[in-house]
Amino acid sequence: MTSAGSLAAVHARAPGKINVFLKVGALLDDGYHDVAIAYQAVSLYEDVRVHHADDFSVEVAGTVEVSRVPTNGSNIAIKAARLLARKAGYRAGARISITKRVPVAGGMGGGSADAAATLLACDALWGTDLPREELLGLARELGADVPFALTGGTAIGTGRGDQLSPALAKGNFQWVLVLADFGLSTPAVYAELDRHRDRHAQDIFPADPTPTVDTNVLQAIRAGDPHMLAETLHNDLQAPAIHLQPSLAEILELGEQNGALAGVISGSGPTVAFLAADLDGALELQIALSAARMNVVRATGPVHGARIMQD
Repeated sequence: MTSAGSLAAVHARAPGKINVFLKVGALLDDGYHDVAIAYQAVSLYEDVRVHHADDFSVEVAGTVEVSRVPTNGSNIAIKAARLLARKAGYRAGARISITKRVPVAGGMGGGSADAAATLLACDALWGTDLPREELLGLARELGADVPFALTGGTAIGTGRGDQLSPALAKGNFQWVLVLADFGLSTPAVYAELDRHRDRHAQDIFPADPTPTVDTNVLQAIRAGDPHMLAETLHNDLQAPAIHLQPSLAEILELGEQNGALAGVISGSGPTVAFLAADLDGALELQIALSAARMNVVRATGPVHGARIMQD
């Protein structure tokens, strides 16, 4: 450990993500599911600044609605800072300021990005200098998507989504994201998936307990070909998310009517991610969806994971 206090504050940035492929395994005895995910980090970022303090606190602002983000000890950034402090034997705290640009409860891992950025920022602020593998271990304790927010890029996640292997990716993909004015609870969407599978048990194949990512997805990412990727976008949670919020089906249809190669609900939703053929196509789609009074942002991927920024 280097001497704490040599820095007055540290700024770290971490990206949101899109799940370009998500397969959910059968319900396990512990009430969870194994998953197979192709993650892509995209250029919507959470900015976290940490300052020295005697205790832990967090304040939240941003360009998205943040009223649902807790500012007490249940905030994942405070959990991340406390976990690192316990691991490193650090006795003081941190004042954490978060600027959010990733939609809250939107299926894009904004909270996970906050946690990843906080781990990195506090490690630098306190001079704890944990090895990368130890930071990743702490990330896994905080949540399934936190390790990916640390690593970024494009990766395959298995198990609970936290067992990561990097995926070769070429070029950039152009995304247009429709941000909903409501959230969806991840546990509620998974529960709806389980009910859907029970209702249609006679009509669908049983879910594989250990799902895998379609090799066509990996080929499309490796080729950097948006048309190929559009053919393979998949999310097992899309149907239950639409069942809970039927308006999502209308958004998907509108995007594809206005030139998107394909659309997919990201994670448990409700953010809808549309893949465009190129930058011009993304700009045209952004204009069309904005004209339909939707809250739209454009993003590219893949991008780097959590990193320290120079203010």
